[in-house]
Amino acid sequence: MANHDIGLIFDWDGVIIDSAAQHEESWERLGREENRPLPADHFKRSFGRKNEWIIPRLPGWSTDPAEIHRLSLRKEALYREIVVERGLAALAGVKPFLERVRGAGIPCCIGSSTHRENITTILGVVGLQGLLVEMVTAEDVSQGKPHPEVFLKAARKIGRTPAHCIVFEDAFAGIEAARAGGMRVVGVATTHAAAALAGQVDRVVHRLDELTVADLAAVVAG
Repeated sequence: MANHDIGLIFDWDGVIIDSAAQHEESWERLGREENRPLPADHFKRSFGRKNEWIIPRLPGWSTDPAEIHRLSLRKEALYREIVVERGLAALAGVKPFLERVRGAGIPCCIGSSTHRENITTILGVVGLQGLLVEMVTAEDVSQGKPHPEVFLKAARKIGRTPAHCIVFEDAFAGIEAARAGGMRVVGVATTHAAAALAGQVDRVVHRLDELTVADLAAVVAG
């Protein structure tokens, strides 16, 4: 398969960066700030979901759209504060892999439930702003993962059919979304062990730069 037929779509957290601890802490800080309780396993149960799905269900804080929106924006503001406090780096292997596929002329797009401001801010912090330009984020979709909307929109943005796209995911909800969209999936073993991902994806990696351009063509070809 020619390189120009392939498109790559990347989930954000757990694939390009790992800020799960910062996200979990932002929920905890929001709960304290709002004096609202959180279930002990809230973060694990909500992993990969949009805030708009999480807020009315897991903590059950509100069903009012305006209040959900307010809480969501505040949660993300707290997250960015924590990132500034703690710092952040791209996951090992991400930058060389993105440079490799750019050199091969393979288009890339972020497809994430994360808010756009988070991504654009962090791209600059970790030095990837020239390597990942196209993105579909929380603001661009009405249905979160495991619905495939985010990945289907990402495929259209880079001009590729779903069958020619590879989605890079670490979360089960995202893997389900990619499958529902008719795409190949590379599971990144950051959040879950490789063995837990293996039966649900086309290939498992620990680092993105384990994959060559020839490997990507083989994944798409099946």
